[in-house]
Amino acid sequence: MGNKLKCVALSALVLPGLGQLYRGSRVKGGILILLDNVFILGALFVALRSAGKLMLAAQQGTLKPEQVLTAIKTDNPWASWLLGGFMVLWVYSVIEAVMHKDNHIN
Repeated sequence: MGNKLKCVALSALVLPGLGQLYRGSRVKGGILILLDNVFILGALFVALRSAGKLMLAAQQGTLKPEQVLTAIKTDNPWASWLLGGFMVLWVYSVIEAVMHKDNHIN
């Protein structure tokens, strides 16, 4: 039971998919970690793109509240979808670590 708790803790608290790697499911763990990184890096890219637009407008002195809201609304749906995908993978990883039988754990 201690190993199962480690798998759940690794997937829930450190990185989704890490518990699967610890358990020995290399393919599943690797795919989860890869997808997690794609979603997080994609959301970070979208957020930085919005921040870049806002910083450029602030430097030019043309920053108005309406422009800030427009920039956020334009880029926000993509960030929401990417972070939502990460959350789905996180929940799946934790549930899969809890529900997995202990027969593969050393």
